[in-house]
Amino acid sequence: MAPSPTESAPAAVTERRISWLTLLIGFVGAISIAIFRDRLWGAGLAIGAALAWLNFRWLRRGLDALVVASTAQVGKEKPAVPLLSYFAMLFRYGLIALAVYVIFVYLRVPLVSMVVGLCALGAATIAASVYEILHPAD
Repeated sequence: MAPSPTESAPAAVTERRISWLTLLIGFVGAISIAIFRDRLWGAGLAIGAALAWLNFRWLRRGLDALVVASTAQVGKEKPAVPLLSYFAMLFRYGLIALAVYVIFVYLRVPLVSMVVGLCALGAATIAASVYEILHPAD
């Protein structure tokens, strides 16, 4: 498999760190809440964290596609963004919203717990940023 456009960039390490931290923060929080509060809340947090991780992967794939498209158009006066890129960005959020709705309605998992789980991506991004500040690359 060919490496992604940003794979060789120094940011690739930070992207991988954010990816695994999203899952780690989400699932540690889910296990803690399941033990101390409620299993459905823990399940919701885990589901939200998994959706946040999936969202991050889709976002990375979309940005890689934009990098490829822009690199291919170097020197053009008016570079064009492929219409499919816009659709993919909107579809990603719609699919996550649909998954949250279906899980909320059919599995009776608390909506707030899934939203808190979705925040695992933000927490992972903050943690990775703090790490980068404290341990700058040479």
